[in-house]
Amino acid sequence: MIIFYDPHCLDYSAPGHPERPQRIERTTPLLKDRHPDWEWREPRAATEAMLLRAHSPAHIEQVMKASEDFDLDTPVYPDIEKYAMKSAGAAVGAACAALSGEPAFSLMRPPGHHATRNRAMGFCYFNNIAIAALDALENGAERVAIWDFDAHHGNGTEDIVGRNPRIVFASIHQFPAYPGTGINSFANIDNYPIGPSTPRRVHVEAAKHALEKLLAFKPDLLLVSAGFDAYARDPIMQMTLKPEDFAMFGAWLHDMTIPAAAMLEGGYSDDLPQLIDAFLIAWAR
Repeated sequence: MIIFYDPHCLDYSAPGHPERPQRIERTTPLLKDRHPDWEWREPRAATEAMLLRAHSPAHIEQVMKASEDFDLDTPVYPDIEKYAMKSAGAAVGAACAALSGEPAFSLMRPPGHHATRNRAMGFCYFNNIAIAALDALENGAERVAIWDFDAHHGNGTEDIVGRNPRIVFASIHQFPAYPGTGINSFANIDNYPIGPSTPRRVHVEAAKHALEKLLAFKPDLLLVSAGFDAYARDPIMQMTLKPEDFAMFGAWLHDMTIPAAAMLEGGYSDDLPQLIDAFLIAWAR
């Protein structure tokens, strides 16, 4: 397993904000201690050309020159554009590693799947996974699939890749919940809205069905928005998954023959390091 990580992603925070440095600060030593043979790589920042495949010039300029918060969830931090570009670059690096035959995980912040073509929102500034998918299509992949098991709908990814015939996207998410989208499916977009407190078995079956449908597209690359906020003890969602369910998700990736890379999205429980480890160790075994 290759882990893309830059310690500078810990350098910004806001008091009381759930998307906090400790999410990754506590995960890194656990993974390094338990898996000394895994390779750690520092990502390069995404280039402007990479960003422009997913975002409008106006949005990029707004992030680069932001002077006031985008919304209550998405503050303007000093140098946030640099952190966001590094996180997007890590996603691109993970996708490139996967296409070279090496499974990879981006352990970075900020997350990305809520950022639309024209808007930063939901803790997200640039859409890391969409940027990585579109870059892969420019660099050898003919078809890309995106599997989003974060507990929130990947509205930004849907906005960017919707109706792109070379990409298929599936989101398994709680509804109703933020951002209030993801009820309907269309074209290349499959949404799986799941009610709060839905039994684990039903949730896992939906995730499996979504993945199987993506694989039927015969993609050259599978990218995963790996959010761990569907965990039963997550403080801001009302879902029911347990660590062994995330391990099962990882085992499904292990059993595939298609190259895959995953990017950290949400997950706000103090158990996040163990959840990430359960997912990755099953994938890498």
